[in-house]
Amino acid sequence: MTDETLVRLYGNGEDSAFETLLMRHKNSVYSYIYSFIKEESVTDDIFQETFIKVINCIRRGDYIESGKFKYWVIRIARNLVIDHIRLKKASNTMSAEDESAPLDNLKLCDGNIEDLLITEQINADIQSLIALLPPLQRETVILRFYEDLSFKEIAELTGVSINTSLGRMRYALINLRKIIRERNLNLEA
Repeated sequence: MTDETLVRLYGNGEDSAFETLLMRHKNSVYSYIYSFIKEESVTDDIFQETFIKVINCIRRGDYIESGKFKYWVIRIARNLVIDHIRLKKASNTMSAEDESAPLDNLKLCDGNIEDLLITEQINADIQSLIALLPPLQRETVILRFYEDLSFKEIAELTGVSINTSLGRMRYALINLRKIIRERNLNLEA
């Protein structure tokens, strides 16, 4: 069943439909939140708050079907992440570590233990490199490669033009190449 069908069923009182939606999207939403927050307990809280808002919105009949349920949920999560970061900055409790979140949703390929270890190291290196990017470039990379959003969806989600999204990605790739050259890294398996 499509997400839209499940939303309609849940709106009509079929609770199991929401459970299916949650199971379908929980990993990508959680990893998106964690990629910025990096603290499990806070990520859990924001994740829970995200789906409480989703539940309330669907039950009120405020959800507008557009074929982009996952995109809509990530937008809610993004807004909650921004609120959390602003609150932390306002209270001067944000540390330098909070600016560089590792991405834990990379999939490892099958292979022998040596291949697995090499892949794990490459993934860790990539996560470290992405964490060095400025926040807006990092967000664009995460949304594009880890959340599989189009540049149009990224632009709508972040409230900028498609050209700005493309520009952020371009500068992110330029910055990543520069860092790789400076550190003389080899990211090939």
